[in-house]
Amino acid sequence: MQLTISRAAGRGAFIGLLLAGVAGAAFAQTTAAAKPDCFASVTNWLNSSAADCPLSLSGVTFYGAIDVGGGYETHGAPFNGDAKTGVAELISKVNNRPLWQAVPSGLSQSNFGVKINEQIAPSWSFIGDVNAGFDPLSFKFANGPKSLVDNNNIALAHQSTNTDSARSTGWDNTRGYVGLSNATFGTLTFGRQTALSNDLVASYDPFGTSYAFSAIGNSSTFVAGTGDTELSRYGTSVKYQLTYNRFRASALTQLGGYAQTNNAESAYQFDLGGDFGGLSVDALYAYAKDAVTLSNYTSGAPTPDTLKATLANVDAGVLFAKYHWRQFTAFGGYEYARLSTPSDLFHATATANGQTLTLNGSYPAVVQANVYVNPKIQQVGWLGGRYSILSNLDFNAGYYYVTQNNYTNGATKYNTGGSATKAGIGCRANLNPAITGSTPQGSNAAACAGSENVLSGELDWRPVKRVDLYTGVMYSAVAGGLANGFIVNNNTAWTTGVRLTF
Repeated sequence: MQLTISRAAGRGAFIGLLLAGVAGAAFAQTTAAAKPDCFASVTNWLNSSAADCPLSLSGVTFYGAIDVGGGYETHGAPFNGDAKTGVAELISKVNNRPLWQAVPSGLSQSNFGVKINEQIAPSWSFIGDVNAGFDPLSFKFANGPKSLVDNNNIALAHQSTNTDSARSTGWDNTRGYVGLSNATFGTLTFGRQTALSNDLVASYDPFGTSYAFSAIGNSSTFVAGTGDTELSRYGTSVKYQLTYNRFRASALTQLGGYAQTNNAESAYQFDLGGDFGGLSVDALYAYAKDAVTLSNYTSGAPTPDTLKATLANVDAGVLFAKYHWRQFTAFGGYEYARLSTPSDLFHATATANGQTLTLNGSYPAVVQANVYVNPKIQQVGWLGGRYSILSNLDFNAGYYYVTQNNYTNGATKYNTGGSATKAGIGCRANLNPAITGSTPQGSNAAACAGSENVLSGELDWRPVKRVDLYTGVMYSAVAGGLANGFIVNNNTAWTTGVRLTF
């Protein structure tokens, strides 16, 4: 029997449960008073953490963060209020010129949310969490597919920042779930949820999920999405998490397919980990069937809001580790992701496009010709560290390396000079500029072997508990197939900002 859940019914079920819990909690007796001095003055509030002094009433907590700053990029792209990052700190196809810009959400995604944790029986709690990521400069919800649509039918050199993303659903673009929690039996939740791989990036990267300083925080294609950025969140899913002494185990499975606003027809993940003194380790396996990657048209879009969809089956494994000793914490990890021919090409072939589907819960997209006749192997490795100079001052550094194999095939189109293309010749240096007058970058096909190097450093000072003042730099460079179609192949992004957590 196939289980399907309509978008309205699935979202409506967990919204109803969450509202019921909020209503019940609002009329329940307050279980504990806030600390007497938490709200005595602005200074007192700023110097209390969100955990010490939450905006709570009877188990219902309002929370969030606002993160704004500014910076300079040697090869940047104009601001786009729909893109999750706002600006393109990590090198991408649209980066092309020096820019001074306001920078949103450099240290973490600006967001607001409401969560509930209400005891319903001894040792049992009803929990729920709805959170939206937004751009603090445009006040728009983060929406990757919308940023692609914004740039449809626009020449590459004139596009603003745009990138595919699992954030596309408005008020719950981060998460929106309800569930039950028990100290012994673990936590079971249902709804829109972050992938286990996404959760682990926040714990095992020296910069957490920073857009301005982390390659794997900026691009969920690496690690968080296990090869496909849209797999970093599941639209309708069940997640189970259990901790026993030093060990932990988690499982996540998707319910339904595209029709339920999922970004694959089916998907699941498993994680095992543990803490041993100062050492923490986790191992994750992920699978997805017909996973989606969206992109835009530089010209010839069938309609203004139609996108391209590339599909793949994804098998991936990730190892995470960190070690804490006194003032220093070391971080590292390795991902191996295999993207292969999707189970259903929706009438596409290796040389021809297929059906138009409605994907990511919003925009129509034309299924592209199969590019994974030969599997693509993406490997990501990273090392980094955090040194606490003072109790409220940290220095973070990290190095990230991404590589892909040569997965070209007889149907691959290669640049051969001028405007001509030819199938079936080997990889070599690109001869065609991405735009007229630019320098050709990388190899003559995106499926050729390629690499990306990213190096970052950052200082984070917390003068009071709720405020981070930060400054740092990220250098990124691409080569080979990963640079194909780029206007330039590197970017250095300097960012300074402030984050307020509430």
